Amino acid sequence: MSRFAAPIAEQIWDMKYRLKDAEGAPADGTVEDTWRRIARALAQAEADPAKWEEVFFEALEDFKFLPAGRITAGAGTGRAVTLFNCFVMGTIPDSMAGIFDMLKEAALTMQQGGGIGYDFSTIRPKGADVKGVAADASGPLSFMDVWDAMCRTIMSAGSRRGAMMATMRCDHPDIEQFITAKQDPARLRNFNLSVLVTDAFMEAVKAGGTWELQFDGKVYHTVEARDLWNKIMRATYDYAEPGVIFIDRINQMNNLAYCETIAATNPCGEQPLPPYGACLLGSINLARLVAEPFEAGAALDEAALETLVATAVRMMDNVVDISRFALDAQRHEAQAKRRIGLGVTGLADALLMVGLRYGSEEAARQTSRWLHRIARAAYLASVQLAKEKGAFPLLDTEKYLESGALAHMDADVRAAIAEHGIRNALLTSIAPTGTISLYAGNVSSGIEPVFAYSYKRKVLQRDGSRTEEEVVDYAVQLWRDKFGAAELPDYFVNAQTLSPSEHVRMQAAAQTWVDSSISKTINCPEDIAFDAFKDVYMQAYESGCKGCTTYRPNDVTGSVLTVSESSDETPEAETGADVVYLSDPLDRPHALEGNTYKLKWPDSEHAIYITINDIVIAGRRRPFEVFINSKNMEHFAWTVALTRMISAVFRRGGDVSFVVEELKAVFDPRGGAWMQGKYIPSILAAIGGVIERHLVAIGFIEAEGKGLKADPKYQAMAVGDTARGPSCPSCGTFGMHMVEGCMTCVSCGYSKCG
Repeated sequence: MSRFAAPIAEQIWDMKYRLKDAEGAPADGTVEDTWRRIARALAQAEADPAKWEEVFFEALEDFKFLPAGRITAGAGTGRAVTLFNCFVMGTIPDSMAGIFDMLKEAALTMQQGGGIGYDFSTIRPKGADVKGVAADASGPLSFMDVWDAMCRTIMSAGSRRGAMMATMRCDHPDIEQFITAKQDPARLRNFNLSVLVTDAFMEAVKAGGTWELQFDGKVYHTVEARDLWNKIMRATYDYAEPGVIFIDRINQMNNLAYCETIAATNPCGEQPLPPYGACLLGSINLARLVAEPFEAGAALDEAALETLVATAVRMMDNVVDISRFALDAQRHEAQAKRRIGLGVTGLADALLMVGLRYGSEEAARQTSRWLHRIARAAYLASVQLAKEKGAFPLLDTEKYLESGALAHMDADVRAAIAEHGIRNALLTSIAPTGTISLYAGNVSSGIEPVFAYSYKRKVLQRDGSRTEEEVVDYAVQLWRDKFGAAELPDYFVNAQTLSPSEHVRMQAAAQTWVDSSISKTINCPEDIAFDAFKDVYMQAYESGCKGCTTYRPNDVTGSVLTVSESSDETPEAETGADVVYLSDPLDRPHALEGNTYKLKWPDSEHAIYITINDIVIAGRRRPFEVFINSKNMEHFAWTVALTRMISAVFRRGGDVSFVVEELKAVFDPRGGAWMQGKYIPSILAAIGGVIERHLVAIGFIEAEGKGLKADPKYQAMAVGDTARGPSCPSCGTFGMHMVEGCMTCVSCGYSKCG
């Protein structure tokens, strides 16, 4: 029998985690081979690799422990890749040379696929004096534009998408420009933005006081604190950004406050990190640990949980030693503190299995109890590792035990640390788990509620026919297996039927026992009043959260599935669309219809001829292949490579309009050219423009600079209506929604955050 609980799980494994050779032939024959590959690689750091390989394999088996995607895809492959997900880069110096040194480091890190976080508060504000050159500073926003262009260029070179997080302190003189920067839809598209909010600022907001915007001891402006707070709130109300990070609380609760100061996080916010800090992630799948689900005696097997946690801590600690890093500073930081981020996924499903309604006070208490057990087990496992292998090098036991996060830790755990030390400075974090949750059988993601109990996913077959498969939430499928068509109990709720305060309650309950932070989205109804929306953030602050990310559907952000309160039906979503994911590339028909375009690049002796052939599927014309020809032999190799790659993408289906976007973003360092009154940054960008005009002409995309012609805006709907919205750039289905702070595809697990 297959180990996969659903077809989509096997498809995700095959697409993202299965090891294949250079020709695409599978090296992992089965998912057991993948587990074995990971277990063997992580056991190499042990004195007895054979023994620990079996222990690690057992933890991975049946998707109980889910290492983050980079570990699952990269461990044991022999490839020179990092197994860490995200990084916070070094402190940006306030000098031109220093800024561009940091840009180079960011490019090297992103080239390996790592997401990065940066604090731009260290750059002097726009208009400040620049000594020695008789000029005014351009400000941090201008350099963020440079970072954004770098990220776009790295991605256009074919590297794995890596998101970026930019933070800025609430007292920086350019904070108001930072808050509104992404309201220009063409700006900073590769960044998530968050404001570093201090306790003093929050007190000034509550007291109605003034707030000084300053840099390097100089006050540039004085504003009303509530006015600035309202500007932050209005931006996130209308645009879902910036997020809010309660930075003083993060530093106060940091186990390592005695030797580091944090000013930035990784792109999804669950890992506040110091300069050159890296986040290493993995999740315990709580949905696989519930005994007798939906029965009177249903309960989480806490003994199995503690054993699994101890093994997971050991596996993640070993990753620190076997991983590669883009920069030596990242390696030194990781090995000096041995920080890991063990979290959970499947929480909402586990709560359903024991009969609790997500968001209720009892569910919050149970969440806190479970995460307390995980924290205990993780810290004790790390103490045991310290006895065996040594504590992390920067441990100062007395100062470590005085930190905020250890203050409420159990006395026996504190005593064990005092006696033996601890191997890992920080141990727990709750990360986005969208893709690995699909891989594990579509369990609920992280600590999020279930998004939709089921949805339809259309798959285009090689012969052009379409099949429809239902993707069902893991807990719902278990219910169906046990009780057939029996009506779901009323404690089955989803993300859209919960109130914002219930979301906050669950985040706060989880945060108590998480020493890093949590990636979570608080869904708000479109018609929530602005004052009520602001109260969500104040509730998050007052209840001990380290940050807050909300999503309110509207015309700017796009809508998500909403559930009619009067409906008794099961919340469902349908992501079917005219543009669908292809399980295999289409075969080429004997004849295709197409067009040939002539492109004359200035200063080039020979023209380039671009032929685009189309295929008709379900009555709709779509691109199938591209040929590029020129007498200029200088272009021969790269034009052949380009045509093969673009044609391969076209034949896979889905929303391939991103090809145009990527080509048009490529710039030539030798300079572009003016063509028909427009500046074109490179020959590749000109080719992208030709392809774009062709896609417009055949009706595949709406217009220049627009997306799919068939891509409608989301609409609010009752249960059972078709939910359609922004199409996924990876698989093409209209199933993108906001989860854990990132736009994520429910069909293939693609995430904007990498």
